Amino acid sequence: MRSGPLCGAQLRYLIHSHRYGVIGGLAFSAAAWRVKARDTFIGWNDHTRAANLSQVVNNSRFLLRPEVRVKNLASFVLSLAIRRLPADWYHRYQVRPLLLETFVDTRFYRGTAYRAANWIDAGFTNGRGRQDRFAQHPVSVKRLFLYPLHRHYRTLLRYNERDVSTFPPSSPVEFADWVEEEFQGVSCGDLRLKKRLLTLVRDFYACPTGNIPQVCGSRAKTKACYRFFDHPAMNLKTILAPHFRSTQHRVAQEPLALVCQDTTTLNYQTHLETEGFGPIGTSSQKAIGLLLHASLAVTPNGVPLGLVDIQCYARDPASLGKKHRRSVLPLEEKESQRWLTSFDATARLQKECPQTTLVSIADREADLYDLFVRATTHPHAPKLLIRAFQKRALAGEEGTYLQKLATTPGAGCQPITVPRRKNRRARHAELVVRFCEVTLQPPRNRPQEPPVTLWAVSAEEETPPPDGSDPISWVLLTTMPVHHFQDACERIQWYCHRWLIEIYHRTLKSGCKIEERQLRTADRIENCLAIDLVVAWRIFFLAKQGRETPDVPCTVFFEEAEWKALVAYVTHNPLPPAHPPTLQEAIRMVASLGGFLGRKGDGHPGTKSMWLGLQRLDDITSTYKVLFPYCQFDPPCKPPSVSRQGRYG
Repeated sequence: MRSGPLCGAQLRYLIHSHRYGVIGGLAFSAAAWRVKARDTFIGWNDHTRAANLSQVVNNSRFLLRPEVRVKNLASFVLSLAIRRLPADWYHRYQVRPLLLETFVDTRFYRGTAYRAANWIDAGFTNGRGRQDRFAQHPVSVKRLFLYPLHRHYRTLLRYNERDVSTFPPSSPVEFADWVEEEFQGVSCGDLRLKKRLLTLVRDFYACPTGNIPQVCGSRAKTKACYRFFDHPAMNLKTILAPHFRSTQHRVAQEPLALVCQDTTTLNYQTHLETEGFGPIGTSSQKAIGLLLHASLAVTPNGVPLGLVDIQCYARDPASLGKKHRRSVLPLEEKESQRWLTSFDATARLQKECPQTTLVSIADREADLYDLFVRATTHPHAPKLLIRAFQKRALAGEEGTYLQKLATTPGAGCQPITVPRRKNRRARHAELVVRFCEVTLQPPRNRPQEPPVTLWAVSAEEETPPPDGSDPISWVLLTTMPVHHFQDACERIQWYCHRWLIEIYHRTLKSGCKIEERQLRTADRIENCLAIDLVVAWRIFFLAKQGRETPDVPCTVFFEEAEWKALVAYVTHNPLPPAHPPTLQEAIRMVASLGGFLGRKGDGHPGTKSMWLGLQRLDDITSTYKVLFPYCQFDPPCKPPSVSRQGRYG
């Protein structure tokens, strides 16, 4: 093999054949620290290389027994290894590799197998070894081959979180509007891209339900928008990075934050010419689109603080029909991995916000033993709260935890109000609450896993509902101790906030019309999705904040021209009042523009009336800015009289 021992992180594979037995081996290890040809090919400087070198993996060894001669064997083995390596590397080191490298000594080999396996010939090394800092011990010049594992590998490998400048919450910096404040640390690599991003966010927020030509308002701006979404430096991670940092600042100011995660599908069945989509739904539906898994941080009062993690991906059509192999596939190859990825993102946020208690909340799909192990062993793990689905056996006891919970005496009754639905009225329900501590046994096929200790909480409606609907029956599992009835009721209340992320997804799809964007490729749609995600959060945040701080002046969210135009339009009085209305009053005015009637039984304005009202408010404000400087008033100005007759005059 003509080389020394492997360095740093490493994985080894044996190549086995049913006919010949072991026919060779492969080894992967940490990448070379500095290679001019590779760094130039990626576009690295010293900072970006130091930040992202861990995502490059070196194919250090590749050996096939010389007596085994099979056509295309070497390139075939390389292809198999490339498919398996990313999941194995992440499982061992929690790092997702983006690029593979290898060095071929041209004195002995030509690199034919790597070329046949579609590796990229990136040039030659300078003939310096790993320890040859002062160029005193030259070695042979080698040919460099690279293999990308991600279509945006260059952009992702150039990303450096240290370049994302952030301001503390108490910063005295003055911002023009919420968009500039939210995206203050965006790192696009080009000031023109940053300006275009801020312009697009403002335009999308002003017209959330419009298509791109409507949003942009002119042919030139529409063309610039398409160029922005198609720019190689733009991707979901880059655009959302400053929003994630802003979310961190807001979370750090709260003693408790709930992080709700859920998955939704984005259906693009009518966009058959768009590239990059995968199957969604069942195989019989034959629908195509993207899957979106979001983690949204909210306060215990339901105010959304921002996104913590976003995963957007298309299913591989070849993965259809693998249900029968689910039990033998590693978790890294299953879609269930998304729950652990979001949990890890929440754990990183918990590390950055040690004074805030974070609780990761998910529905029954997250009932995964791997997640329980991660939640009880991770050094910075947030608390976990999920709705149970599996009937798991107890460790050291007979039966399941569900049987133990059912025999536990009721701790008390919790009255709740079940909200109305399409064809069912709102009703009151009495839930019998039980709780107990349980130690779960690992699955049969994984006896090496340790048992995990959790707390189980059940809330059941023992009296059948009078309208014939199904009675409520929840079983929750949590890593947060439950010692009293009040603790159990609090956990139930926390889980109720999981519905907020479903409202958020509805705002994204119905309010921002993300499923109607026509951009020809999935990559462009992901870039557009990043903007729509922030706009949907802002609309949701505005609707909720009006309930929590109703008496603050509306100027904390509305510009002067906006609230003056709003009041003038609603009151039919062109003369603005001396003092701005409260936030609650302004939000109800905006919602009235979107169809909110404000009747006694209507409750608070929802996100739908808000996004419709904001779109109308933008047009009203634009007109107000144009006409108001030319208006002259003769105080006192009274509202014009309105005839109640069914005729003019």
